[in-house]
Amino acid sequence: MSANDAPRAQQPSAPYDSAFLKACRREPVPHTPVWFMRQAGRSLPEYRKVREGIPMLESCMRPELVTEITLQPVRRHNVDAAIYFSDIVVPLKAIGVDLDIKPGVGPVVEHPIRTREDLAQLRDLTPEDVSYVTEAIGLLTRELGATPLIGFAGAPFTLASYLVEGGPSRTYENAKAMMYGDPELWADLLDRLAGITAAFLKVQIEAGASAVQLFDSWAGALAPVDYRRSVLPASAKVFDAVAGYGVPRIHFGVGTGELLPLMGEAGADVVGVDWRVPMDEAARRVGPGKALQGNLDPTVLFAPTEAVEAKTREVLDAAAGLEGHVFNLGHGVMPSTDPDALTRLVEYVHTHTAR
Repeated sequence: MSANDAPRAQQPSAPYDSAFLKACRREPVPHTPVWFMRQAGRSLPEYRKVREGIPMLESCMRPELVTEITLQPVRRHNVDAAIYFSDIVVPLKAIGVDLDIKPGVGPVVEHPIRTREDLAQLRDLTPEDVSYVTEAIGLLTRELGATPLIGFAGAPFTLASYLVEGGPSRTYENAKAMMYGDPELWADLLDRLAGITAAFLKVQIEAGASAVQLFDSWAGALAPVDYRRSVLPASAKVFDAVAGYGVPRIHFGVGTGELLPLMGEAGADVVGVDWRVPMDEAARRVGPGKALQGNLDPTVLFAPTEAVEAKTREVLDAAAGLEGHVFNLGHGVMPSTDPDALTRLVEYVHTHTAR
């Protein structure tokens, strides 16, 4: 079942009728909807204030704090959707993987997965493991009203890369060595992560998320033939697992221009596009039957307002013929971005595309 085929009764009527969800379903919209990846985060002074002294993973496990942080960009920017504040390694931490998010570094895994025996670290995720997620989404949906909430998770390949490398990497040599050298172990690792990721998304949907996004942040490091053989099956398993809920499923990666047809093939209803490929060309690569999301270069926001608007018009013009378009950046909001530039951008897109 695609989101376009979902019975209306499956979702609350107010978010269901939002511009964001209509665009995801490729239906007519009153204006092009806007939200930003990392819209809740370090670019907001109010975020830095409430997070002061609280480690990242701990902040993801406090429902009232998660609620406040998730709502901050909705209040400030008037975006068309909220995205649940969390981190892609939260489900791994929840099942007992020994990891931490170190400031200035990112997720660091104490015991990287390098052998079949190491897979024992990865047990199934249960709703009880992440009860704070259910509580936070309950609080959020009551506060958000008609504004949709996007749930999210890290894709199996990106999670596997962190687990095998032991932390962030520029070359992914250990992960790729396993993928090429022990394809059976690699397939088992990704399959296990697909199950954990699907369970994490199911918790969010059942708690009230109106859409979900799968972030495959590192997939751009792969050639299409390797993606198809070694990654696509696990991502498809995640999308298949949540298909019955009828909520839109978004798939996003960075540097994935060559992978766009395959990312659409994996089962998403909406394919995210980074800034390197124009939206009309992205639509040609993905093919019909999918909405697209993107794709202003995040660094454009550091330019004068006139330049931001000019580049935004280029994105909107390239997306003018799409079946469905959700405006976003081509990656996350950079920490030093002026929040007012984001607020102005939302207003400009809404005004410029008003039907």
